Amino acid sequence: MFTFAARKISGMKIKFGKIQMEAYWVVALLLAIVLLATGQTSLSIVVDALTSDTAINPLKILVLFISMTVLSIYLDELGFFRYLANKTLKRAGKDQKKLFIYLYLIVSVLTVFTSNDVIILSFTPFICYFAKNAKINAIPYLAAEFVAANTWSMALIIGNPTNIYLCTSYGIGFVEYIQTMWLPTLGAGLTAFVMLYLISRKHLSQPIHGEAEDVVIKDRLSLWVGIVHLAICTAMLAVSSYIGVEMWLVSALAVGSLIIWCLVIDLSRRHIPDELFALGKRAPWQLVPFVLSMFVMTIVLNEKGVTAAIGEWLGSQYTAYKYGFSSFVAANIVNNIPMSVLFCSIMQSCDPAVLSDAVYATVIGSNIGAFLTPIGALAGIMWSSILNQHGLKFGYLQFLKIGATVAIPTLLVAITLI
Repeated sequence: MFTFAARKISGMKIKFGKIQMEAYWVVALLLAIVLLATGQTSLSIVVDALTSDTAINPLKILVLFISMTVLSIYLDELGFFRYLANKTLKRAGKDQKKLFIYLYLIVSVLTVFTSNDVIILSFTPFICYFAKNAKINAIPYLAAEFVAANTWSMALIIGNPTNIYLCTSYGIGFVEYIQTMWLPTLGAGLTAFVMLYLISRKHLSQPIHGEAEDVVIKDRLSLWVGIVHLAICTAMLAVSSYIGVEMWLVSALAVGSLIIWCLVIDLSRRHIPDELFALGKRAPWQLVPFVLSMFVMTIVLNEKGVTAAIGEWLGSQYTAYKYGFSSFVAANIVNNIPMSVLFCSIMQSCDPAVLSDAVYATVIGSNIGAFLTPIGALAGIMWSSILNQHGLKFGYLQFLKIGATVAIPTLLVAITLI
């Protein structure tokens, strides 16, 4: 027997007895099964797509994203992000304005080199605890963290699964991506910060009453192993197109090497490899059935001519603005990952002369769309769920009010700078 459990804006959950699962991927999987069972597409077509040696192969994209997420989760398990967050608090002293600036900066920098989802999962509980102890309003910091993570995730192709899916599908490499997206990301990041600061300036004028706790990283060897693996992996991704190695293989090898190092260290210490068990538990495995199911739905829409019709409707004039704003809206209707899968097919009918503008504008829409409403991205669903666990009220309308105020000018600036 199963039941549905609603949790305000954090999404729905399905319970099978004592087993509880997120509804979004279960529903997507069931829809894909129905489409296959009713003959809307054939299993052979889906299998051919999944086994094809092309950039659009979703299995390669999933390996890349999950591998990069695992590298970040490993550092989080060792307390790396919490350590940096507390260092930031100590530098701010009793000044909330300094704290706000420092928090935005550190979240932005860490997001660039890791993943927006991991940063949100790591920093959100910390902000909730500190704000409660310091008797300050947590909302400005939670908003700053969420917006920074979903803005600066545009900087590198690995910052968001939507970046990975859209760009690898159209053969955009690591370096080429940076060359185009560094300016839109910088413009968007500065615009978002200014808007957030203007919204929060009254709350930030009050002093901080609490103290930052001391965080000590006990296993420095393992920490350095994790940092070195992430650094080398990022560097190899930057040159992967020049040495003829696909990005998914680089990230998979990095994770494989990390696992071997962990086992060697733990065996030498005669410890149980707890970090590896944590990686297996926290890795975003639910994205596998979700993305593959959306891929099946997109195949059906392609065969029925729906994606081609939408592509013709968008046309080839003002491409960046049309694709940027339409993907931004669509992300908040169906979530940014299925939106990206859908738009990837829509862009197949795009004029080659403006195709790159369409891809980059859709990347921007998929990232910035995350902070318009809580359903714009999986990050928003996870973030809202954490706030509910900590008893913090952040309603849909409040989210929309802050999100619209920040997202629309940020989106406009980013698209203009492509």
